[in-house]
This record gives sequence, structure tokens and C-alpha cells, in this order.
Amino acid sequence: MNNTIKFVQGNEACVEGALYAGIDFFAGYPITPSTEIMELLAARLPERGGKFIQMEDEIASMCAIIGASLTGRKAMTATSGPGFSLKQEAIGYACMTEIPCVIANVQRGGPSTGNPTHVSQGDVNQARWGTHGDHSIIALTASNHQDVFEMTVDAFNLAETYRTPVILLFDEAEGHMREKLVVPAEGELEVVSRLRTSLGRDVDYHPYLPREDGRLPMSDFGGEHRFNVTGLFHDMWGFPSNNPKVIRELLRHIVDKIENNVHEITRYKEHYMEGAEYVMVSYGSSARSAIHLAKARRARGEKIGVLELQSIWPFPVEMVREKCAGAKAVLVVEMNLGQVAAQVKAAVTEPERVFLANRIDGKLITPEDIKIYIRVIQGRGV
Repeated sequence: MNNTIKFVQGNEACVEGALYAGIDFFAGYPITPSTEIMELLAARLPERGGKFIQMEDEIASMCAIIGASLTGRKAMTATSGPGFSLKQEAIGYACMTEIPCVIANVQRGGPSTGNPTHVSQGDVNQARWGTHGDHSIIALTASNHQDVFEMTVDAFNLAETYRTPVILLFDEAEGHMREKLVVPAEGELEVVSRLRTSLGRDVDYHPYLPREDGRLPMSDFGGEHRFNVTGLFHDMWGFPSNNPKVIRELLRHIVDKIENNVHEITRYKEHYMEGAEYVMVSYGSSARSAIHLAKARRARGEKIGVLELQSIWPFPVEMVREKCAGAKAVLVVEMNLGQVAAQVKAAVTEPERVFLANRIDGKLITPEDIKIYIRVIQGRGV
């Protein structure tokens, strides 16, 4: 089978990635600027034997994909700002019960109803800390449609590998612009299947007992094995427990299975980074402008590079520190008040050399916008 070339929106590239990864079930509620993901899957999923349902709200949508995943389906939902806020309690439930699922958040201006049809990257911290309690989370992003496709496939793979919800943090500009997408032939990209238990019906099944490699085999709920699922702290059988040892070990497991695998989860790209004296750290559609500017400045002999983050959570502290070491200045390019900039400052050895180039008015940050910040930094003699 040959590759397929399409001219699509970013939201459609996300749909193609989900289908390639083997999505079986989608539940959602329409909200700008993510609605195209829902609309397209409503048409495409039934053609492949999958199930689509429009729920009454975002809370129900998140709960529906949790239930579908428990029964063995690869499940996804999509939303934006206010809907993402509504999903948070159920996202925490998926973290606690270790249920793989994917949540696409095509970001718009906020808080509240905010700026529904314009671009923002203001949900970075919400993706990490939106649900309550100590936990860890995986959040991926992309700046072009080919990477939107691949990060969507990655999101499903990581969800299945670590039995966890995975968030796709796209943005309105990326979701609605159109460009070429090459859909790889089947088998060209790795697709991770659900790790199902090999235990027979009569064997005592422990739904929360990890193997030596840390992975948790799953049994389809309602299938061969009876087991309990609860958002309370629970033992290896899934039954609630207030035993301090059980609580401590479960919480450490939920966090460590992700934080101890940062190197395996980290995704990034380097653009013009060789010998870069000034490094721009960026992600999503903001990175497009940063890359465009770096290319133009390199052509003039200036040593400016771009470190494009494709995984934001868990934040790749060691990688960022290494790639920014030796730079005269680091400029974080994003469309919020500095949510990733704060992480970069915490990661590098000289935080006073980290600066923010941002735009928060609903317009895409441009190369000209970034150029002004670089001139200010250079004017200070940094």
C-alpha cells in the first residue's frame, strides 16, 4: 500500500493520525476550534466499524471514553478551553484508575468563554495541573500537519504503553490552517496495541499489579475477569484502601511510571541549532514563526537556532538544559504570559539569560514580532 497525500486542516491531520493508530471510539461535544475533529470522526469511524457518540456535554464525553477504553477500545475525545476545564475531574479519574485514552485540546483564548475563534497557547499549565492531587501527565504538541499526525499516533501509543490519559495540546492556528499531509502506508509507523492479560477466566486477576517492566496488562471490563474500578486509592485488586503503605506505593507508581521515563517520552526537533549563540525555545504554531525567522537570520550569518518542543509534559528538563547550555540568551516564543518560559528558567543554569517573546491578543505571533524581542536582547549586550 502506498502513502496517501492530502491537503488538509490540522484538525483533519489529527483525525488521520487517530484512525492510523486504530481508534475505535470517540465521544465529544462540539466546541470551537476543535469541532472538525468530531465532525470528521462522526463520518469516518462508522465506516471502519468504530463507534461515535455526541454526548450532552464535555464531562459526559470524557466519562464515555473512559468507559469505552475499559472495555478494550482505543478511545479519544476532543475539545477546547471551557470544555477542557470541564473534563478535569474525569481526567484525574483516568490517571488514578490507569485507563488509556487521548484528549485533544485545540486551544483558544481564555479564561472563561474568552476568544473562541482565535489562537492562544494558554492551557499549558492547565494540562499539567488541571486535575487535583499529585499526579503526572503526558502532553504532546506539534507545529505542522505532518507532526500533528505523528504526535496523534504517538499519543495513542503512549497511552497504551503507560496506561494513562495523554493530552494533545494543539492550537487554533494549527487546527485551522491547511497544508500537505502524507499519510504513511500501513505498518510504516509503529502502532502499540493494548497489553491484554494472558490469564484465563479461572485465574485470580490483579488489575493493578505491574509486571517487572512496569506495564500493567488489562482485561476488558465485562469480559473474562471480574474486577473493581474506583477513583479512590486502591489495592492491587482495585478495592478501596486507606492503608498508608498502599496509598504511598500507588501514588508513587502513578507518578514514577511517567517521570522515570522522561527520556523515552521526550519528543523535540532542532532547527539551525549548530553553533547557535541565541536559542529560541518554542512549540505549536508559535514555532513556525520562530523557525521562519531563524532561517532568514542564518542566511545573513547570524547564529540563531530553534529548539522545538513536541512533548511539554513531563517537561524535558535535562534536554532543555543541555541544548541551551552555552547560548548567550534563550528566547521562549509562545502565546501566553510565559507558561513554558517559567519551565525553561527553572531548567537552565542561568535563568537570567532566559527571555520571553509572546503575544496574547488572539493573533498569531509573527517573525516580525519575535525580531523586535531579539533586537532588544542584542541591544542590551546579551
